Amino acid sequence: MAYIYYLTHIHLDFGTVSLLKSECERIGITRPLLVTDRGVVAAGVAAQALDALAGLPVAVFDETPSNPTEAMVRKATEQYKAAGCDGLVAVGGGSSIDLAKGIAILATHPGELTTYATIEGGSAKITERAAPLIAVPTTAGTGSEVARGAIIILDDGRKLGFHSWHLLPRSAICDPGLTLGLPAGLTAATGMDAIAHCIETFLAPAFNPPADGIALDGLERGWAHIERATRDGADREARLNMMSASMQGAMAFQKGLGCVHSLSHPLGGLKIDGRTGLHHGTLNAVVMPAVLRFNADAPSVVREQRFARLRRAMHLPADADVAQAVHDMTARLGLPTGLAQMGVTAAMFDQVIAGALADHCHKTNPKTASADDYRHMLEASM
Repeated sequence: MAYIYYLTHIHLDFGTVSLLKSECERIGITRPLLVTDRGVVAAGVAAQALDALAGLPVAVFDETPSNPTEAMVRKATEQYKAAGCDGLVAVGGGSSIDLAKGIAILATHPGELTTYATIEGGSAKITERAAPLIAVPTTAGTGSEVARGAIIILDDGRKLGFHSWHLLPRSAICDPGLTLGLPAGLTAATGMDAIAHCIETFLAPAFNPPADGIALDGLERGWAHIERATRDGADREARLNMMSASMQGAMAFQKGLGCVHSLSHPLGGLKIDGRTGLHHGTLNAVVMPAVLRFNADAPSVVREQRFARLRRAMHLPADADVAQAVHDMTARLGLPTGLAQMGVTAAMFDQVIAGALADHCHKTNPKTASADDYRHMLEASM
């Protein structure tokens, strides 16, 4: 049986950040904690949000790392409680929004954050007590503003998902104006994240025709505009379409994702040169060709002519190699095309494979992957 759930308020247009205060009033947030990062602050984008919230007592947490961590969730939760906050406004990329979702859990539920991880059976423990959240994306990639999940690196090093409809932001304010001037590299990496979401959720085997339609339209928009947005940060039409593609990818991935994400999650948790933080969107772009080749003969993919439909959305020739097209796009955008370029070595494969097999996205791939399958995909992605 298909379960289809689309229930949040989405504002998509230039200038919609001005709606922040009225959306707080609608939801009942009177003392928000604004969750952001220092890059967003330095770019002046956080100031735009604070201006829109003028008149409300706002606390600010600006220490979101490039990949949200359990330690930072704890630190921000302490500030949330100390300031007497009753809701959250996340302004930033997927990291800030996911960090805010972690706060929404920890500030209102007992125990350690690990208790609520999806693979630990924690989803059912997340209740309607979760703090209300408004999400304001400043990149066009993760789509976390319309998604029920968050990905957080725990104290034990695992990069795990937290999923509940109680974490779905009460409002998504998608203002493409906030992405104007985003650096080319970040535009490309986050844009490929959106494209990966659209492709992978479309290939997932669950029956959800609305999600399929949303994913294909998002893919068409993202594929047609990512190079323009990367080349010219002021291209308003490209920025609008990339913001929509990002939102649509996440609206669709309630259907499920697959091996691209079951690999990119543990890859993103690796410590390389003493640091954790390989970019999620770049990882998706790098491993996607190998995963596409693995999935090409999956029964549901073949039966439903999924690759033919992908080619049409991407305006590729009828006989085009979709995996090669993704690889070539990644190269044209100036992103790494191999894991070795990102510091990954074969010695790390066992750790990544163990994480992939345990990941929540593993079971929704159109074809079940074994440890050997994952090893082959990693080798092909080097």
